[in-house]
Order: sequence, then C-alpha cells, then structure tokens
Amino acid sequence: MDERFFKALQFAARRHTSQRRKGGKDVPYINHPIDVATQLVTVGGISDPAVLAAALLHDTVEDTDTTPQELEHEFGADVAALVAEVTDDDSLTSAERKLKQEVEAPTKSPRAKLIRLADKTCNVRDITNHPPPSWSIERRRAYFDWAGRVVAALGRVHPALEKDFAEALARAKQSVA
Repeated sequence: MDERFFKALQFAARRHTSQRRKGGKDVPYINHPIDVATQLVTVGGISDPAVLAAALLHDTVEDTDTTPQELEHEFGADVAALVAEVTDDDSLTSAERKLKQEVEAPTKSPRAKLIRLADKTCNVRDITNHPPPSWSIERRRAYFDWAGRVVAALGRVHPALEKDFAEALARAKQSVA
C-alpha cells in the first residue's frame, strides 16, 4: 500500500475528529471515508493510490477547514484534483448542489466517478441502516431517488461497484416502501 494512503487516513481522521455521522448513533465521521475507500478496494479491486487517498480525503474540503491548496501541498496535484472533482460548492443551495451533481456526473474523470459511486453506495447503506432521526421516510425516498439519478448519470464506471450500488439501492427502497 502506498504511504499516501496512510498519510491521507491520518490527515482525514484528524480533520474529521470532532464530527459525527447524521445517523443518530454517534458514529465517528471518519468511518464514512474509510468505508468509501474500503468499498473501492474490496468490491472494486481498486489499487490506484491516488484514488484511495482521495477517497479518504473526499469530504475534507467540503466539511472541514482544509483548503484545496493544503491538499495539493500534502498529497500532490493528482489527489487534490480528484478531491476537487467530488467536492460540492458550498456557495450553492442544497438543491443547486444536488442538481449540479446530476448534471456534471457524466463529465467527471473515470477516477472521480469511482469515488462518487462508492460514496453514494456508502451513503445509501448508511441512510438505510441508520437513518438520521430527523429524516422522514419521504426525505429518505427523495435521497435514494436522487442518488440513483446521480449514479445513472455517471454512466458505465465499474461493473462490480455498479452492481453493489444497485443492490444497496434496492434494499434502501424496500426499507421505505
């Protein structure tokens, strides 16, 4: 394993240290980027060190005080560019960010699409298994529908990861039927 992976894991853990997932079980946020990287390795067989480092770092710019410049300095332009491709623009409303993800999905690089697909799979599973207490069934349905549209817009990415997402989404939709 490339040393960037462990450096990224340590960096992300430190940046997300006080954050928790929305699922109401007081789950440390770092579990999510670890799940995304694990999904890429175990289901997708991905071994690209930059993709795996970016998977661990994918929410640092969006959810912490980390800057793109800092990622480039610490991890190089390749990793920083991948993180930038999957980082939402916080100046937009939630609805605008969601629409932008759908519209821009086909234009992402193949490596960024891997991260986006694994991220959506992990989010769908988390919301299915540990829904945020404040999320109604309608909100969960809306999220699952939107995640399905984003993944469909990505196009062909990786057969095993796509299959895993489809299975997670089917279970998710059953949970709110």
